[in-house]
Parts: sequence; structure tokens; C-alpha cells
Amino acid sequence: MQIDDLINQTGEWFKGTGPDSAIVISSRIRLARNIKGFNFFDWADISTKQQIKKLCKEKISSIDLMKNALYVEMDKISAIDRQFLMERHLISREHLHNPAEKAVFISEREIISIMINEEDHLRIQALQSGLNLGECWNILERLNKDLEEKMEFAYSEQLGFLTACPTNVGTGMRASVMLHLPAIVMTQQIKGVVEAISKLGLTVRGLFGEGTEASGNFFQVSNQVALGHREEDLINNLQKVIKQLISQEENSRKFIITKKKEILEDKVSRAYATLKSARIINSEETLELLSLIRLGIETNIINDIDQATVNELFIIIQPAHLQKMEKRQLSEPERDTQRAKLIRKKFKEE
Repeated sequence: MQIDDLINQTGEWFKGTGPDSAIVISSRIRLARNIKGFNFFDWADISTKQQIKKLCKEKISSIDLMKNALYVEMDKISAIDRQFLMERHLISREHLHNPAEKAVFISEREIISIMINEEDHLRIQALQSGLNLGECWNILERLNKDLEEKMEFAYSEQLGFLTACPTNVGTGMRASVMLHLPAIVMTQQIKGVVEAISKLGLTVRGLFGEGTEASGNFFQVSNQVALGHREEDLINNLQKVIKQLISQEENSRKFIITKKKEILEDKVSRAYATLKSARIINSEETLELLSLIRLGIETNIINDIDQATVNELFIIIQPAHLQKMEKRQLSEPERDTQRAKLIRKKFKEE
């Protein structure tokens, strides 16, 4: 498998399947681990970073779950390829920069990715479509056990797993769920929702995680602290909050359909018309309009577009994906033109 092969498959996290997939896009659990006897990445010299990368490559490639996985060294691929992997949520934004001695393993169906030499020696993540934190944890439990048989992680009896960032110390776990909450936004409840979530020890980010703002009405909710909590407790706490958000979004959609249906129909129709006819469109506007289309499908205002197509468009209209499909570097104006062309083609096919 090569990076170019990924463009022809649908990544696990945006398949639009799984429990509560009308509102929950994906679930992800990530574990931070460091190998005992080596300095943390930011304090390690080049020789140490090389040793870590070599050791991780050898050990991870021998694990059953990672058979036939794609192995990529960050400094041996183009900047477009690195952004492409980030857009697919297979690497973090941090893994894009200063690529020397960084690498990633990606499983065949893009369910598992293991970043080497990110902030920690290993960032191990599992992705599933819909509200599926339990399955993510089942995968990671097995994978973590296999890794512990092959290498010893930095661990304290008092603190738990030791990590570069203090907020990850303990379980080293970050569990997160990506939600599409257009009705909560339209009914102007989102500010209160974010404030309430923050008081529960959770944090809210945008489509591409840390350092990004919400766009297209996508919100990523995750635990903030890993110390002093069991993995199962962190997952259960997040799951309860997500269930409440799902209920609130469903009630908001019912309210809009009952009280403001004409306004919603107008917004959805305008979005549909714009996307079907636009010749130039940027990614930010596209996300906002696709969000309305997705809501229109879920509320039966639109019935001639498949939700899977809309889910796919959220990803393939991103800058690196457009350039990968065109097999050349595009300027920003060229990307805006190509994006509009791609959307028109997809809608015509539907």
C-alpha cells in the first residue's frame, strides 16, 4: 500500500456509518506512550530520535494488527502528502512540521495510525465511524498489550504513564468524538453548550483538532486530563456527555422543523443551488454549505443526494486532496476553481 492508494478508498472515520451517525461523525481514542530509557522527543538529540524511530519501526511492523500497514517517514514525502494525511486525520497538525525523524504507520482500512516521534515517542490512535468509543478502546487495548510485550514504556507507580505534556500523564489517553451540530448552532445554543462542556473537564475543538476552530458546524469533544482516572471512566464520562449532545441536537432539529421549517428550507435550497452552480468556491464556504446540505438530507428536505457523497465531499474538497487528485500543485485560486468543478461533478452524478 502507498499513500496514493488512500485517495481511492473511504477512510473509516468519515464513512457515515456506525451508531448515531446522523449526528456523530466519528470516534477516536489516542494513547501517548514513551519508551523507557530514552529522552522525550523534544529533549532528545538526533541520534536518539533515529534510534527511537528504528526501534519503533522494527517492533510495530511485527505486530499482527499492523500487518500490511503503510509505513511513511515524514521527511521523505512532500508537504502536500503530509497535509493529505492530516486531512484524513491520520496524523496530527504537529506531525506536519519539522518532519525530520518522524514517521507514521497506517493500517489498511485507516482504522489505526501510530505516529512516531510526535510530541511523545508514540501516539497510537484508533478511529471508528459513529459513536463507537467502545470498539476504539477494544482495538487499542489489544494493540497496547502487543506493544508492551515488545518494548517497555516509561511508567511511574504513582503517576502512571509518563508523557511530554502533563495533561496526558496517567492513562496517556485522549478520547474524542466528532459531532455535526448545525441545529444547536442555528438556535444559538452553542455558546452555552461549549461553556457547560468545559465545566465537565472536557474541551471542544474544530474539525482538525487542537489549534483549529469549529467550521461546518463540526465540533470535536474530548477529555482534558488523563491523570487520576481509569480509561473506562474517561470513556464512560465522555459517552454520557455525547448522548446528551445528541439529544439536544435532535430536539433542536425538531424545533426548527416545527417552528422554522420555511427558513430551514430556504437556507438548504440556497446552499444546494450555490454548490450546484458555483465556479469558484473556497473551503470555508464549502464546509458551511455542505453542513446545510447534510442537515437537509437528515430532515428530508433533500432526497436526491446520498449522505455518503456529502461525507466524502467534506474531505476531498480539502486543499491537499484536490492536489492529489489533480496530481499537481495548485495555487489557491486554482484550488477554488477545481473545488467548485468537483462539487458540480459529484452533484451531477447523484
